[in-house]
Amino acid sequence: MKQTIDARGKACPIPVVETKKVLATLHEGDTIEVTVDNFIAVQNLSKMAGQKKYPVSSEKIDEDNYIVKLTMNETSSKETAEVTEETVCIPDSRINKTVVVLSSDKMGEGDEKLGYALMKGFVYALTEQDQLPETILLYNNGARLSVEGSDSLADLKLLESQGVEILTCGTCLNHYGLAEKLGVGSVTNMYVIAEKQMQATKIVNP
Repeated sequence: MKQTIDARGKACPIPVVETKKVLATLHEGDTIEVTVDNFIAVQNLSKMAGQKKYPVSSEKIDEDNYIVKLTMNETSSKETAEVTEETVCIPDSRINKTVVVLSSDKMGEGDEKLGYALMKGFVYALTEQDQLPETILLYNNGARLSVEGSDSLADLKLLESQGVEILTCGTCLNHYGLAEKLGVGSVTNMYVIAEKQMQATKIVNP
């Protein structure tokens, strides 16, 4: 049996609480699909599933919609989901409408080797911040940072796992012959790049 929950527009802990209520009625082999509209909700549901030993997977449907699928197995079905249990929400540390623009794979002018090292350090430093940007835009040589083999790829993946939107210019990837090597985030176009910057309240361009 498959159950579905539409938890879009609902703040934590509501998606988790509603999911626990349905899980308490399921049996081994049953599944539940929860639709949410933000990555923090995906993380909270995945965290709960891990604690309860429910197999879980998630899929990004589009920019604003995700589906989280949980399955009851023999182990998890023996553990009743207590809806009264305290649910700890993962805080959303992203700063709304803050955009980081990476238009080069090196930082600053002067020695290129130093510039590459500085950019690698900058992207890593972003992962260590208490507050994260909402979006990172990569274009021109900056597109090289989000492809396979990039020294910054692991850090960008970590940022994406925390809900940061990673967008790389498709024209730039094609220009450098890297269209098939994108390793994180999604491909975007100049209209979206312009829109994101026009709507931003803060733009960081190292």
